[in-house]
Amino acid sequence: MVACILVPVSTETAQLFFSLLAVAAGLGSLAYLGLWIASRLGSDGAASLGRAVAESAPWLAFVVAATATAGSLYFSEVAHFLPCRLCWFQRVAMYPLSVVLLVGAIRRDPGLRWYVGPIALVGAGVAAYHTLLEWKPELDTGACEVFGPSCTDIWFKEFGFLTLASMALIGFLTILLLMFLRFPATLDGTVLDDGVAPIQETVS
Repeated sequence: MVACILVPVSTETAQLFFSLLAVAAGLGSLAYLGLWIASRLGSDGAASLGRAVAESAPWLAFVVAATATAGSLYFSEVAHFLPCRLCWFQRVAMYPLSVVLLVGAIRRDPGLRWYVGPIALVGAGVAAYHTLLEWKPELDTGACEVFGPSCTDIWFKEFGFLTLASMALIGFLTILLLMFLRFPATLDGTVLDDGVAPIQETVS
C-alpha cells in the first residue's frame, strides 16, 4: 500500500522537476538569443557576456542532452510511460547527442557543431511535429498506433502547455542555439569562428 502511494507522488514530483528544467532551458535560450541580437546591434556588453556563455556552450549543451536523456529514461523505465513511435525517433536523436557533446566538450573540438547540428535539427523537427499532433490530434493519421501508443496521447501537461514532446523540442532548440550562435569578438563586429582569431594582414 505504501509503495502504491509513493510511486504517483514520486512521478508527479519528477514531472514538475523536469518541467521546471525545461522552462529554465527555454528562458535561458531566449535570453541567449536576446544577447546575440543585442550584440549584432552593436552592444559591446551583450557581446562580452555572450562570448562568456559561448565558451561553455558545449558543456551546457551536454547538460541539456544528458538531462533530457535521463528524464526520458525515468518516465519510460520508472514511471512506465510507454513511448510512442515519434518518441522513439526523438530518443534516437537525443541519446547520441549526450555522448557526442561530452566527447566534443572534453576534446574542445572546434567542429563539434557540425556533428551535433544535423542530429539536433532532425530531432527538433520530429518533436515539433509531435507537439503539433498533441495540440491538433485531428492531424494524426493513426500510423503511430500500429507501433504502440498513439502519438496524440499526453501522459501529463504541466503549467497547462508543457508535455514530453514540447520539452524535447525545447531541448533540441536550446542545443542548436548553443552550438550555432556566434558573437562579435572585435570592435568592428568580426565574429570569431570556433574561437579562432582572424588572420591579421601586416603592411611591410
